[in-house]
Amino acid sequence: MRKVAIVTDSTAYLPKELRDQLGIHMVPLNVVFGQDSYQEETDLTTDEFYEKMKQIRDLPTTSQPAIGQFVELFEALSKEGYEQVISIHLSSKISGTYQSAVAAGEMVESIEVFGYDTAISCSPQAQVVLEAVRLADEGKEAKEIIEHLDKIRETLRAYFVVDDLNHLHRGGRLNTAQLFVGNLLKIKPILHLVDGKIVPLEKVRTEKKAFARIKTMLESEVSQGGKFHVTIIHANCENEAKRLIDDFKASFPDVAFELSYFGPVIGTHLGQGSIGVTWHRAVE
Repeated sequence: MRKVAIVTDSTAYLPKELRDQLGIHMVPLNVVFGQDSYQEETDLTTDEFYEKMKQIRDLPTTSQPAIGQFVELFEALSKEGYEQVISIHLSSKISGTYQSAVAAGEMVESIEVFGYDTAISCSPQAQVVLEAVRLADEGKEAKEIIEHLDKIRETLRAYFVVDDLNHLHRGGRLNTAQLFVGNLLKIKPILHLVDGKIVPLEKVRTEKKAFARIKTMLESEVSQGGKFHVTIIHANCENEAKRLIDDFKASFPDVAFELSYFGPVIGTHLGQGSIGVTWHRAVE
């Protein structure tokens, strides 16, 4: 049996206490305000980030971790007796973090590194990480764990309703035509990820209609059977997210719900007031 380490990045937004408890290793992404760069979840908390956002005119930028951070971590894990690493990251179409982890793994010969692209981020990424930890604790080796993660990834769904399309446009995640139409019609597009990229799914006029549509999509999957886990994710609008959870719970009493948040890096691109609804089905 090989000793397998689980690594992820900060956009999984797993609390430090949980990471410490489960032995999850985290490499942070960066948020840059002017000349000042901060490592999210390390130098900059989510509350501090949204407070800063209120005080600035120009949006911050984000950047992936340096390859050297991964190299140092992988070498340290090797010295601790780990033989394999599964490095689990946000979509490679959103960030180069996954590519950095893979490149670092090729530079470290003393440990076998398996990069894993979740094609998503935030809470769904965290769910993949937690499953990987569970399987590693059961003594499974990397390739077997990854086969299981692939099955989970197929069930992951994530839909977002953003308050201000300009954030996605400035960050290069939404093209000018989509921005123009959205702002012109004052629509609330439902966004989702296709092949790891953020794209509009449907255009609706109100937030209420957007979440009603998402609820219909969840109902379609829940009706097919299985155990579902739903997370409502918010960008500094916790009360609205809690109300949404209550609304969804009333419709899906047998589904497990939890609340999470968009931290600095993802919050930079989605903007304050954004809410995501994500879910996955348990797999054997």
